[in-house]
Amino acid sequence: NGLSDKITLLKGKMEEVILPYSKVDIIISEWMGYFLLYESMLDTVLLARDKYLQPGGMIFPDTATMVISTIEDGDYKEEKLNFWSDVYGFKMSCIRDAAMKEPLVDTVEPRFVNSSQCVFKTIDILTVKKEDLTFNVPFEITVERDDYVHAFISWFDIEFRACHKPVTFSTGPFAKYTHWKQTVFYTKDTMTVCKGDVIKGTIECAPNAENPRDLDIIIDYKMTGKEDSAEDRIEYRMC
Repeated sequence: NGLSDKITLLKGKMEEVILPYSKVDIIISEWMGYFLLYESMLDTVLLARDKYLQPGGMIFPDTATMVISTIEDGDYKEEKLNFWSDVYGFKMSCIRDAAMKEPLVDTVEPRFVNSSQCVFKTIDILTVKKEDLTFNVPFEITVERDDYVHAFISWFDIEFRACHKPVTFSTGPFAKYTHWKQTVFYTKDTMTVCKGDVIKGTIECAPNAENPRDLDIIIDYKMTGKEDSAEDRIEYRMC
């Protein structure tokens, strides 16, 4: 394209390649995975930032926020998970337990979301450290209608604040479709909820010890509602 005097392409892993410059002004990277952090691709961006980005340099994108809410999803849960409790007369619930531990990445229709949305993690790519990507943080969401809760749902929003005109996009159910979809964490028991009920808890996330590209996620929640109460601690593995 007649730009060979301006553009240089280097092929190789960021951890191994040697750039022809000691410092750079801008880093651009599409590192986001499912549940934002799956596959730990942000680690490479942070390595490049710490090694090459000059003071005052810019990163695109530069901010990510992670969000949690709840959904009613009884039909899908019955079809995909409770199916294992009675497979043509055979009890195979042990497979159901294993299936529940893996979060589902899928598109959720907005009408199934039945609570407020809580931002539980904000990441500033210019300043975040690798150890900050392992976290245990609180969340609190309020139910918005009388309904049932079958799962928690999470997504992320991305910001390019350093642009001349800031640009943002969301991977949530209320935004246009993206290939990241949303991440669904089914609960063992169905919660019967009323409008105004509050669900509080913590969400813990860390790279898996055996395979750091996988994620170990724990959701610990409690709900004391007008008609029902629920409490559980569920461990998931995203792999």
